[in-house]
Parts: sequence; C-alpha cells; structure tokens
Amino acid sequence: MTIAKEIPKRLYDIELRTLGGDLFDWNTCKGKKILIVNTASECGFTKQYKDLQTLYERYHDTLMVIGAPCNQFGKQEPGNADTINSFCELNFGVTFPLTEKLDVKGNDQHALYSWLTDKTFNGVKSSSVKWNFQKYLIDEEGNLIDYYFSITKPMSKKILKKLELVG
Repeated sequence: MTIAKEIPKRLYDIELRTLGGDLFDWNTCKGKKILIVNTASECGFTKQYKDLQTLYERYHDTLMVIGAPCNQFGKQEPGNADTINSFCELNFGVTFPLTEKLDVKGNDQHALYSWLTDKTFNGVKSSSVKWNFQKYLIDEEGNLIDYYFSITKPMSKKILKKLELVG
C-alpha cells in the first residue's frame, strides 16, 4: 500500500532545500515570476544554463530562476552537490539558486514537482516531466502559468512573452 504524501496547496509552503543543504527562502521569490527548471550537467540541453543565467541577470528584479538538478533522465546528473555547483559556476557562471538533487517523477517525486505537475495541487493543469531542462513558469502570486518542454529555449519568445518582456 502506498502512503499518500502531504502536498501543500501553496507553492510557497513547499519545503525545499538548496544545493548547499539550507532551507530555500521562498520570500526571495514573492512578487516575482519564477522559472523552475530541472537541470543536468551531462545533457545535450546543458548549454541552456547560459540563457537561464542571462534571464536571471537581466530580469532579476521581476524574475527568479531556480535550477533543480535531477539524475532521472539518462543519469545525466551523477555528481554530488559540490560537483554540480562547481560545474555550473565554472562553465556557465550560474548565480541563480540551485536546489538539492530532486526526483521530478516516480514514487519519490519531490513535493515541488508533485505540485508543479498535478492540477489537483497547482489548480491549472497536469503534466509530466519528459526530460532534463523542462521549464515551469509561476506568476508573482505563486500560481502556475505554464510549462515548456526541453526544446523551448529559456530566451524563446514563448517564454519572454509570458514574462511580458516582448510584445
């Protein structure tokens, strides 16, 4: 018998740890849109870190980018926290927050991804994470706006339009 896990109704009530092991402070996101991306260092989409960092630098007043390392797709994020952090800093200058390594699907799915992928919790739509670098966009009030598959680049018009950065 599977034990149902408690998933908060509000995004900001989900307990999330940083790559360094500290509790993530959702207050840093309030009043901003949030782009949450499951990341992997050894993926063909890894170069998207560059555009994610560009988004974060250009729009940090109105946008928070959160990277969530995940090793569930092709085992493309095998490293520990120090390895992941060093890789992201050295290769892409990443300064946006990275979470601890998360399961984004399956029996051990983290509460964050249960909320992101299940309409019961997010109130908007259900989805499944298909691969690394799938993106979830959240509004300033902590509500799901939409999600984008890996092939959608962070600086794409689809995303920028939802961020209200292009007409």
